Amino acid sequence: MRKLVVFLLLFSSSLSLFGQETYRDLSTENWQFHQEGKSEKYKANVPRTVHTDLLQNNLIPDPFLEDNEAKLQWIENENWVYESSFSLTSKELQHQNIQLQFDGLDTYATVFLNDQIILQANNMFRTWNIEVKKQLRKGNNSLKIIFLSAPKKGKELAKQLPYTLPDKERVFVRKAQYHFGWDWGPRLVTAGIYKKIQLHFSNHGYIENCHIQQKKLTKEQAHLLFKTKIWSNKKGNFIVQIENHKREIRLEKGFNTLEFPYEIEQPKLWWCNGLGEPHLYHFTVQLYDKKKLLSEKKETIGLRNIEWVQEKDNSGKSFYLKLNGIPVFMKGANYIPPHSFLPEVSTENYNNLVVQAKNANMNMLRVWGGGVYADDTFYNACDANGILVWQDFMFACAMYPGDTALLNNVKAEITDNIIRLRNHPSIAIWCGNNENDEGWHNWGWQKQFNYSKEDENQIWKDYEKLFHELIPATLNETLGENQYFYWPSSPSIGWGKKESLTQGDSHYWGVWWGKEPFEMYTQKVGRFMSEYGFQGMPPLSTFKKFTTNLNWENPSIKAHQKHPTGYETIDEYLVRDYKKPSSFEEYVYVSQLLQAEGMKTAIEAHRRAMPYCMGSLYWQLNDCWPVTSWSSIDFYGNWKAFHYQAKRSFERQLISFEEKNNIVDIFGINEDLSTFYGQLKIELIDFFGRVYWQYETSSFIHPNSSNILNSINLTTLPQLNPNHMFLKVTLDNSGQKKEGIYYFVKPKDLQLHQPDIRFEYLSNHQIKITSTTLIKNLYLEAEGIFFEDNFFDVLPNEPKIIQASKEIKDLKWYSLNTIQ
Repeated sequence: MRKLVVFLLLFSSSLSLFGQETYRDLSTENWQFHQEGKSEKYKANVPRTVHTDLLQNNLIPDPFLEDNEAKLQWIENENWVYESSFSLTSKELQHQNIQLQFDGLDTYATVFLNDQIILQANNMFRTWNIEVKKQLRKGNNSLKIIFLSAPKKGKELAKQLPYTLPDKERVFVRKAQYHFGWDWGPRLVTAGIYKKIQLHFSNHGYIENCHIQQKKLTKEQAHLLFKTKIWSNKKGNFIVQIENHKREIRLEKGFNTLEFPYEIEQPKLWWCNGLGEPHLYHFTVQLYDKKKLLSEKKETIGLRNIEWVQEKDNSGKSFYLKLNGIPVFMKGANYIPPHSFLPEVSTENYNNLVVQAKNANMNMLRVWGGGVYADDTFYNACDANGILVWQDFMFACAMYPGDTALLNNVKAEITDNIIRLRNHPSIAIWCGNNENDEGWHNWGWQKQFNYSKEDENQIWKDYEKLFHELIPATLNETLGENQYFYWPSSPSIGWGKKESLTQGDSHYWGVWWGKEPFEMYTQKVGRFMSEYGFQGMPPLSTFKKFTTNLNWENPSIKAHQKHPTGYETIDEYLVRDYKKPSSFEEYVYVSQLLQAEGMKTAIEAHRRAMPYCMGSLYWQLNDCWPVTSWSSIDFYGNWKAFHYQAKRSFERQLISFEEKNNIVDIFGINEDLSTFYGQLKIELIDFFGRVYWQYETSSFIHPNSSNILNSINLTTLPQLNPNHMFLKVTLDNSGQKKEGIYYFVKPKDLQLHQPDIRFEYLSNHQIKITSTTLIKNLYLEAEGIFFEDNFFDVLPNEPKIIQASKEIKDLKWYSLNTIQ
């Protein structure tokens, strides 16, 4: 039952009320574009970017193919002009108020309406609303937008400072930072109308926005407060309706802020993936003049209590999230924009990425600060699928200026986006930036840029103004005090310092950047691991989509690896643990196994350490173009071996192993809120399936914890041949089995046999796989088909049944057995 109770009115400034608001989409009009200074015009699509418009008109090659990216750098240094016209009727012009709304202009845009300048935009992340009734006319109206070169503008602004800021011109431009190039993405500095343009007509009034605050939540009742901002043209009495409940209100001329307390009896809670249903409540807030509907807003919320706990303990200070009173281990990844050209991403793309995170047993995604505030569809999908969001503001790996103009611009930017996102139950944390604090204190910028002491003080003062003053103050204004959790910078302390592992969140890059062995992941475990990673190549099908020449000497292969020593680093790690394949095709496959195994080491070390460690968000979930990177899902949506492994390592109950001094500890990890009881069975088996030793006992895993189930002294195992045997551990809870396999040596030292593999088709979509000998890391491949599991081990004489997304045809397979 829901009950609307008393409300409070707060008044402010201007509007009038006589008819329902309407919108008209101008994105669908006929648009043209041209390079400034040139007369020839071409068809444009809105929303799109200049790169995609050039490509559509066959004026450039595909930026993602071969090494074309390098040939297209001229585009960023030009100005581009977009033009259209639209016709208005006398009836449309009779509206008392007409606004032109730009949801996304990238980035420096001068807008002309009927040859008059109405807007000079300078921020890709903002929504721009301009009153245009006076500039409009009956019949034809012209709209022209000139986009200036963002890199040139950034360089001009950089010259105004007496010192150089890291990282060059991009920090002066309020634009997606990854467009300027990253170590996983191309430099494709876009421009254009990348979101919708629309006319907003109203005569009487409209609801500007509605913030639904959760004031108190118990099992019996949820106390909400609808803070609704309404614009009105006159003083008068009107009606606000929330669902079926109406209240008469009085509006002053201008903007009015109204507060409506609201109660929900016996509320259903919103839970993250794995803990329960992510229940959502849907509301419609309507404004009436007598019986005439003037405006409405639809909002969706979830009822949940989120608390970030930081308490001193014997090791330092905890850092974990409580959801509805339950400490929850955060499992997930860092999310980047899924395309270099953002308008190319469909609603289906956003939904699929979130669902693929959910299917890999994740419960959190971090929206990384070098990209963009994600599309509404992304957050809607997170709400519906129980994926919590760590939300960065859009600053990354640099120091930013602190002049008044930039601070005012940023304040408007973050206000827009906080208002847009604040009702989403998935938002769990707001974070100021990615690695700016760490970079300043640990990356040697002071020496690199030869700063004076005065310069250093000013740069850090500007940092504090932005991340310690402006952003938290704006959060207070838009969300209310004590209504959010703000973390100024991720990580809180750099990975080279001891304290980084005893408090706050950690980015650990000793593996990969530091070339430390994977085993270091078991020693370098922090309180909340918000970044760590290792690269793996995408599947061969992805390489074939951007080049026809599959060999290491092909410049295109090198162009689609953005880390300066990326392939070199992969190779160095690969020969430590695997036999190096001779063919490019097999190398791609083994590089994926390498990535999966290294990341398994990290994820499971984090999970074994709970509750000391309560979060594991790897770098990175996805790609923005076809590339060799740290992602677990490639640009085309293919799961690498790593994503399949993440799914296994993030299971709610997990058997995991840790070896020290010839002792193998067998851990049970259980994220359920009840004890997981079972019959524990440990077997020593050779690669032909012969059992040399076994042990059985009753055991259990405590609720929401990690504990050792048993320990094996390897020196006591009979006839142990570590190169030809493995430990199999099963915890059977009335048929609900959890299984773990432990190999004693690295993959290159396993004495694998030629596979004796058999496939039996149980249906068009299902296949049974058997073998008389161990098949290590079997990879199934069939064009256009997704397998529910892949890169898995087939144990000797144990059938494995695999489900496919559609009819299986032309099946190919690889295994480590044949790479000797």
